[in-house]
Amino acid sequence: MQIVLKGITLVNPAQNINEAKDLLIKDGVIEKVGDILEEELKESKVYDFSGKYCVPGLYDMHVHLREPGKEHAETVETGCDSAAAGGFTGVAAMPNTSPCTDSAEVIRFIIEKAKDHLVDVNPIGAVTVGRKGEALAPIAEMVEAGAVGFSDDGTVVKTAAVLRSALEYSSMYDAPIIEHCEDESLAGGAMNESFVSTQLGLPSIPTVAEDLIVMRDIIMTEYAGGRVHIAHISSKQSVEFVREAKKKGIKVTAEVTPHHFTLTDECCKTYDPNFKMNPPLRSKEDVDAMIEGLKDGTIDCIASDHAPHASEDKEVEFVYSPNGIIGLETQLGLAVSELLHKKHLTFEQLVEKLSINPRKILNLPVPKFEAGEKANLTIIDTDVVWTADKSEFKSISKNSPFDKRLMTGKSLATINNNKMFFEGEFREI
Repeated sequence: MQIVLKGITLVNPAQNINEAKDLLIKDGVIEKVGDILEEELKESKVYDFSGKYCVPGLYDMHVHLREPGKEHAETVETGCDSAAAGGFTGVAAMPNTSPCTDSAEVIRFIIEKAKDHLVDVNPIGAVTVGRKGEALAPIAEMVEAGAVGFSDDGTVVKTAAVLRSALEYSSMYDAPIIEHCEDESLAGGAMNESFVSTQLGLPSIPTVAEDLIVMRDIIMTEYAGGRVHIAHISSKQSVEFVREAKKKGIKVTAEVTPHHFTLTDECCKTYDPNFKMNPPLRSKEDVDAMIEGLKDGTIDCIASDHAPHASEDKEVEFVYSPNGIIGLETQLGLAVSELLHKKHLTFEQLVEKLSINPRKILNLPVPKFEAGEKANLTIIDTDVVWTADKSEFKSISKNSPFDKRLMTGKSLATINNNKMFFEGEFREI
């Protein structure tokens, strides 16, 4: 099978490429970059993407696929369908499954479930057995089975001693420890501690709960070695801690979610449980700090923290609702709308945050636009205006605060693993 992508602008900062060139793809491999001969066109299925961008397939390093254990909310397959629709050709699956992803068996199970999909799935293993913060999980066995990083996901690594051991063991494989930074003695609230939480009478979580653990983890990484990655950073002070740590050469990276650079705790005034998440939506000052951190490189990447919940679980009183929202199908639109079109980031910087840096953090190869390379790419229209409609999302769950939001910028197609997602359906190529 042979296809030609015509009229596209190839953008790959890892190759220092930003130029209009056609692509000839045969049996899922890039055959030719540049001018396509007339006879080659006749033998190919031609897709005209004139004026659109082609980038290395987007990668989301923080996704909850819920399988095994909570298949009523999401499965590996439906989560991957959602990822492909959102422009992503790869995701990292977080370990808060049931049973927990704390063994080679569960790692292999997840990989097996995803093996025939367009979207690559790289499991994140738990740091500790059962994510309980006590005994280290078998890190070596999980790496051999395919784990690319380790996290107690949804909870912090409970003690500095356990974190030290985790950093030392994981450093042997150059795998990051991915931290949900929250001091548990200050946790348990339903929203950010602020004037708004006082107005609403809701139990709150202060930003210092995040700041304390970010600071602890940076200090421990400097002491013990290894690499730490700050998941879903949300506090202005935490961004500053990461900024200063990077200046000192400490191996720390960070991600931010679209909801933490677009929404504030003012949204909670609706008592809509789709605005309840952890870390909670913060102040306008914190949102501005997220954008500044993205601009200056303190925050390395954008990740959705895609957290599906069935409607019967999510649509309860705000305080009792589980934390989290789906995000794979709105992430690119929000990033283009809020960061590119508002001139906070260039398109090349956006590609770095959404494709290149996540793979570098997880030691995964970055797709290239070269003859002989596997075709792993996303076609993006940065100017198309569309309205998010949760009823059309591929995810089983519909818990999104962005339903009916007008956005600019969307994925038109994804290609990977000899498959193409285009016009709402999967095709073999």
